Amino acid sequence: MAAESRPGPMTLFGPVTVFGGTGFLGGAIVERLLAEGLTVRVAARHPDKAATGGQPVHADLRDEASVARAIEGSEAVVNAVGLYVETGAETFEAVHEGGARNLAQQAAARGVGHLVHVSGIGADLHSESSYVRARAKGELLVTEAFPRATILRPSVLFGPQDSFLNALAGIASRTPVLPLFGRGDTRLQPVYVRDVAEAALRALTRPEAAGKTYELGGPEVYSYRALVELVLERSERRRLLLPLPFPVWRTLAALASLLPAPPLTRAQVVLMQRDNVVAEDAPSLGNLGIEATALEDVLPDYAF
Repeated sequence: MAAESRPGPMTLFGPVTVFGGTGFLGGAIVERLLAEGLTVRVAARHPDKAATGGQPVHADLRDEASVARAIEGSEAVVNAVGLYVETGAETFEAVHEGGARNLAQQAAARGVGHLVHVSGIGADLHSESSYVRARAKGELLVTEAFPRATILRPSVLFGPQDSFLNALAGIASRTPVLPLFGRGDTRLQPVYVRDVAEAALRALTRPEAAGKTYELGGPEVYSYRALVELVLERSERRRLLLPLPFPVWRTLAALASLLPAPPLTRAQVVLMQRDNVVAEDAPSLGNLGIEATALEDVLPDYAF
């Protein structure tokens, strides 16, 4: 859990604009910044969904003019926009590459002092997944335009309203069998959403964080199977765990892609084929003075 109530001497005096502030992580970041007494703008395509207390502003990362208006006069900017399923013009390239570059360029042009860009562990320019490649390319484009940007790469996020453990619990409530990715051996390092929000605040307020990349994970590494078993234990259910080879998952993802709102994507399958843990030599939560929160400490707060 975050070790201190404040991250140290505050250096922010002007507004902070959070793009993607209506999402799971973005909302937590907005909440944390507001708790510090900061003025926060919540920039989103649907600002009516903005968290209470923030100043909602309309912005689309793909549109230079709206981004420029949203950040005008801001001292700091956070990009917490996440796109996981492509629909129409909303592609990984448009949002995670072009949109991220646009925001960084506009921030640099308007003299913004601090920029935090949220990516993810596993970002790889050579991945077979267009999503994973776009995340990696976005990091490069951001740092080219704004060299002092701080990159945050969280592992899978957890929290009572997350879309990961809750999705597992939802599947378990509807079926007697839970399929595993492969044998369920993929290693994950889930990180508490509020710890990532704290990391965003500290990245904005600590000069030494500028220009660095942090990989954020929780205190424990779990196999996917172990996480499924934790959810089953918490929800007091017993289910058969069925190993399913990755070629089968890729076929299922291809079929699911034909649906308007696919429950499974190729990007998810690709990500689950690789361990998603903090690299041994990577700066992480501890380097920002944050004690990572254990998953078991938060599980009692889940509704399942």
